[in-house]
Amino acid sequence: MTAIAEAPNPAIDPDWWRGGVIYQIYPRSFQDSTQDGIGDLNGITERLPYIASLGVDAIWISPFFTSPMKDFGYDVSDYCDVDPMFGTLADFDRLTEAAHRLGLRVMIDLVLSHSSDKHPWFEESRSSRTNDRADWYVWADPKPDGTAPNNWLSIFGGPAWHWDARRQQYYLHNFLVSQPDLNFHNPEVQQALLDVTRFWLDRGVDGFRLDTINFYFADALLRDNPALPPERRNAKVAPMVNPYNHQEHLHSKNQPENLDFLKRFRDLLDEYPGAAAVGEIGDAQLGMELLGQYTREGQGVQMCYAFEFLAPDRLTAARVVEVFEHLDDVAPDGWACWAFSNHDVTRHITRWHLDERGARTYATLLACVRGSICLYQGEELGLTEAAVAYEDLQDPYGIEFWPEFKGRDGCRTPMVWEASNTNGGFSEVKPWLPVATEHLGRSVAMQDDLDGSLLNHYRRIIALRNGSEALQKGTQDGLYADGNLLTFRRTVPGETLFCAFNLGDDAVGMALPDGNWRMVEGIGGTAPGQGGLTLGAWSYCVMRAV
Repeated sequence: MTAIAEAPNPAIDPDWWRGGVIYQIYPRSFQDSTQDGIGDLNGITERLPYIASLGVDAIWISPFFTSPMKDFGYDVSDYCDVDPMFGTLADFDRLTEAAHRLGLRVMIDLVLSHSSDKHPWFEESRSSRTNDRADWYVWADPKPDGTAPNNWLSIFGGPAWHWDARRQQYYLHNFLVSQPDLNFHNPEVQQALLDVTRFWLDRGVDGFRLDTINFYFADALLRDNPALPPERRNAKVAPMVNPYNHQEHLHSKNQPENLDFLKRFRDLLDEYPGAAAVGEIGDAQLGMELLGQYTREGQGVQMCYAFEFLAPDRLTAARVVEVFEHLDDVAPDGWACWAFSNHDVTRHITRWHLDERGARTYATLLACVRGSICLYQGEELGLTEAAVAYEDLQDPYGIEFWPEFKGRDGCRTPMVWEASNTNGGFSEVKPWLPVATEHLGRSVAMQDDLDGSLLNHYRRIIALRNGSEALQKGTQDGLYADGNLLTFRRTVPGETLFCAFNLGDDAVGMALPDGNWRMVEGIGGTAPGQGGLTLGAWSYCVMRAV
């Protein structure tokens, strides 16, 4: 593996996140150091030199908090401790210190909209209607006929309300029944969650990924959601087999009170120089508009991502133009964080039916567009979606909707470090999810020293981005699509780059903008000359004005 020298703690740059590259780690599946088949914090620490070799700015670690693991850590029962399967707080401290020595910032996943039903807060809240935390969750009386208070639906299928016999009331759960929603209308709840945030900031984390940032508040009047016409339904947030897509979620999320809480959250972040947060916006209709609201300068989080680049349909040149034009229209001052894959969606190599050429071209496109970017573990290896047999499924989402929707296990299988055994160097025992046989040939060891590998392509384009202020923080204009050809410029004072991508199977010719240009990155038959350029199938070029 490429050797990486230790670096001093990351300089306190309050703007590091703008154009930064964040590497997402799903801890259950990254590296098992205890040989129990489940990845852990010490395993991450062991592999930090590899992550640093990619040239990324930060790591984002999905939840490792104490949890019953009904939703694999996104159901938290103690926000201020590490689940024993992942290690201890001392292990986390060592991880953070090691990351900082390598110049990596550490971001962790905060799940604030809901907790586990095993959290002491909820256990007290459900015990009576008069206890000190009786109003810490969203409780409501039934309708006169005993049915749920309204028509809201859960993302995981079925009603978003569950009857509790102790209180003789329903509680809200936008996700699993075991994930009751906290009541953000209660100031004490807000303060408790801000205290959790401060706990981790004091422990040395550099920022947060905020899960379901638009779900924090529900309508105080609990009004019904209207139906969504079939022509407006899509699978950005939930699969089409899920009735969740049949509603316009006007009242169960996206409430205006969220802006006031996010201002409080940002004020806390600003007490810690360089701390930053990225919010996940789960909304198929208003994602971009909310991105603009939630990333308003000094008023919310620094960046958000919606689901435009995580959609099932392949990203075309026209779609890229459409997304950025819409972003410029509804959120001209907002800051997006783009991703093609994560722990919740089918890996984009499979989702978009990409071969090696397509994987390289899309990776380069991601490195060149305006915004920050997230890379998901194994993406740099070209991992495909793994086929997980029904008997091996762990994800409750997939078990619920099988076989029409197979859940998220296929993108969560273990990282492959080597091909010497069936577990890919992840563990010496049977992993919690099986390693896909076809992944073994794409392991880190197989690609690390191979100049033309996809892994080293990712290293090269991240280095290109890191070496260009225009790509990190510059403006983006001249965005144009002509069939499969996508072109745009990135500019800061003193540097202008022209970027062109052929996202199709046929070669395309094009004229270069006026001026003199020098190729800085290109692949696939680029041939500049006499003011023109030919891009082969699935090829691209990045040129600098000279």
